[in-house]
Amino acid sequence: MKRIGLFLLSVLVLGLSMLTTANAQSKGTVYYLVPTLLDEFQTGSVSALELFLKQTGYEMKTLNADNKTDAQQSQMNDVIALKPAAIILAAVDFNALKPSIEAARAAGIPVAEFDRQITSTKSDFTSVAGTIEIGHVAGDQAQAMLKAKNGDVKGKILQVLGDPGDPYTLDIQKGFEEKMKAFPDVTIISVPALMWEASNAGTIVSDQMLANPDIDLIFLHAAHLSVAAVASLEAAGKKPGDVMMMSSNGAPVGLDLIRKGWLNAEVEQPLYAQAAAIAMFMDKIVGKQEIKAGDYDVLGLKGVVTGETWGPNIKIPGSAITKENVDNPAFWGNLKPPTSKIESVK
Repeated sequence: MKRIGLFLLSVLVLGLSMLTTANAQSKGTVYYLVPTLLDEFQTGSVSALELFLKQTGYEMKTLNADNKTDAQQSQMNDVIALKPAAIILAAVDFNALKPSIEAARAAGIPVAEFDRQITSTKSDFTSVAGTIEIGHVAGDQAQAMLKAKNGDVKGKILQVLGDPGDPYTLDIQKGFEEKMKAFPDVTIISVPALMWEASNAGTIVSDQMLANPDIDLIFLHAAHLSVAAVASLEAAGKKPGDVMMMSSNGAPVGLDLIRKGWLNAEVEQPLYAQAAAIAMFMDKIVGKQEIKAGDYDVLGLKGVVTGETWGPNIKIPGSAITKENVDNPAFWGNLKPPTSKIESVK
């Protein structure tokens, strides 16, 4: 009996030791404030950030604002009171969240911006796609499509933006229109889908196809908006290929629409790399250490860190997805997360 008791005691001590070691390995809890879970990019961002942060030693908890600015402001207040190791913020409204960011940093809690750049106040790190560059890539694709259809870069484009309070969509619009301004025979009709609601995009496409039946190309700023656009086109009796379409962010639904012939191109937003960059620099973010400008390899992509007035900022490029390369597993829309482990930047 004594031997059994000693054995059980040793097992208990070993278990407690392992538990203590596991707890010691955790560098703290990071809260991710996601704006919405209505689209696959946002749900994918939760999974990717959780995976990569775990690899670099952090636990992550997520709060969803359901696209409500006041809810996210309240969540920020609640999280500040919890004093986490850091906050990752993808803001519902980049202007409205400025005071919350400043309150968190005043309380000693570092704030990293994910996907939605905020330039009106300082943050500890920002990881974004090259959104203006996404617009440039989309512009190149649009030029090629219009030329193939009309013999020259001319025609009418319906551009369906996301919510006008989101700098992601505004930057894509800026980049796209920069590329297209050299072609005076191209008319661009731009309409925002408020709150990034797919149903709003569907209504826009339906209304605009009635008002402008000669639209050559529809450019939507997110793949989930394209699903509603396709439904509106089908309701109008259109078939795949009748109206050229393109969207951005590289979500699975977009890749599926390419395979079905509805989308001509999808400009990927590099979700995995954006999330990996946050995890790579989290030790420096939490430790309030200098993040040096320069080029960094992020999952095989060239991420460029620059020192901006709002803090260190990494920008990661996207690329065009077409029927020729749609099955490439490197695109996040094929839902095959990288197997290589993320390492912290020293």
